Amino acid sequence: MRKNSGKSKIIRKALALQKFSQEQQGKSIGLVPTMGALHKGHLSLIEMSAKQNDITIVSIFVNPAQFGANEDFAKYPRRLQADAKLCEAAGATIIFAPEPKDMYPAPLQTFVKNIELENMYCGAYRPGHFAGVLSVVAKLFNIALPSKAYFGEKDFQQLHLIRKMTFDLNFPVKVIGAKTIREKSGLAMSSRNEYMSASERSDASSIYAGLLEAKKKHRQGEFSAAKLKAIIKKKIESAGGKIQYIEIANKSDLMPVKAKISEKAVILLACYFGKTRLIDHLEL
Repeated sequence: MRKNSGKSKIIRKALALQKFSQEQQGKSIGLVPTMGALHKGHLSLIEMSAKQNDITIVSIFVNPAQFGANEDFAKYPRRLQADAKLCEAAGATIIFAPEPKDMYPAPLQTFVKNIELENMYCGAYRPGHFAGVLSVVAKLFNIALPSKAYFGEKDFQQLHLIRKMTFDLNFPVKVIGAKTIREKSGLAMSSRNEYMSASERSDASSIYAGLLEAKKKHRQGEFSAAKLKAIIKKKIESAGGKIQYIEIANKSDLMPVKAKISEKAVILLACYFGKTRLIDHLEL
């Protein structure tokens, strides 16, 4: 809907962005929440929003509330100026880049939680992670006041939880999920990929290869969740990866498939190559 012909504006304060959005009477606002270190996956979301909305706001905020005590908050890549140029080229109107003290002027005591799903799959290994994600997304919705918000499908559990939160809490926001953008090897694009060596990155292509192999077997009539998970496990481990979890869940509610797949389902997984934790998914 909008072609960005000027320079994107960087806003650092939450109240300033909220005031800006409140003044955009009759204009559609798209929000693309990110933690920066942008890659082609992020840029595809920004481009999608720019086509569909009058205004596109990209948030760049490494959210401390979603990182555990021993996770990579301190070393997570931060490069605002380079990211700002990428945002501008992709069609962003506003870049919202707050400091943690502005997003959390006092210790956060009120969190948004999904008591059914937040401690499953990735949440089982990252306690409090999804409460941090949902809480910051709720804050971004209230600050940016978007009509649409754009997220990648790579973190399928996160997208499901955000959609459920939006529905349950009556946010007037349409949540749009976009297909995972992959490297030529099939590895899902991620800001954390740069942590890996070239050989680890090559070995990690086994994740998608295993997912595709399991999907092929499913199409050929294999409905046993255990057997499909075993196919993926073997592929990843043979390439030197360490499995954290592989699960198959019903797509509708993300509840785990216990034995046989009987409806639309999705494979969810997390694994390590070297010290880098990678996630991926594939719909069946």
